[in-house]
Order: sequence, then C-alpha cells, then structure tokens
Amino acid sequence: MSIFHLAYNVTDLDRARAFYGDRLGCTEGRSTDTWVDFDFFGHQISLHLGKPFDHAPTGKVGDQMVPMPHLGVVLDLDDWTALAERLKAAGQDFVLDPMIRFKGEPGEQATMFLLDPCGNPIEIKGMADVKRQAFAR
Repeated sequence: MSIFHLAYNVTDLDRARAFYGDRLGCTEGRSTDTWVDFDFFGHQISLHLGKPFDHAPTGKVGDQMVPMPHLGVVLDLDDWTALAERLKAAGQDFVLDPMIRFKGEPGEQATMFLLDPCGNPIEIKGMADVKRQAFAR
C-alpha cells in the first residue's frame, strides 16, 4: 500500500499542532521552526508556515455546496463516528455538520467538513466498507 503526501501552508504551527495533534488525534513526526509533519490517518501531511490556500464553496455534491479545494480522508464508519462524537464534544465548528449522504446508494457515506485553525478546509468521510464503497459507481 502506498501512502499519500500533501504539503500545505498554515499560519501558526502551535495552533496547527493543537488541532491536528490534540483535536484530530494525529501523531506528530519530524519538524523544524517552519514546518511540521503529521501522520494524517496513515498519510503524511507537511504543514509549512505560509498563506493557506484560497477556497470557496464551489463544489456541488448532492444539494450542498462544499469548499473547494479541500483535503480529506476516508475512514471506517466506526472510526468516523468516534471522531465525529469527539469533535462535537470538543465544541468543533463545522462547515457542514456530520451527516449521512447518498443514503441507500452505492456511494452512501458519512461526511463532515471543518476548517483547521488556519482556514484550510478538511472533509472527513466514513464508510461501512471503504474498499468497496470508496470507488463505487
């Protein structure tokens, strides 16, 4: 299995560490004064000091507009549910609250959209059978 690497900008490494490490539960890896790596649910993200990417709610999914571009991950449904509950208990603000979309269809999924403290949009999906559903038609 290959892992995905994504590097993007944040404005504050301490706030990013608190969000990705404490709130999302990602393990911190290597770092310097200007960047930090995290294990983002089995994938590597590198957060560098700089201007976060611009985004706008231009992606139409079902009847909802979602921020584009965004990064994300697809989790097993049980892990997604546990994370959604933890985020709600922590008072996390959501762009789109945790929900199920495409109910009963091949692409049925749990989803939630949130912003990191620097404004980068993140989608976290949950699926009962990730291998089967992630690329379902």
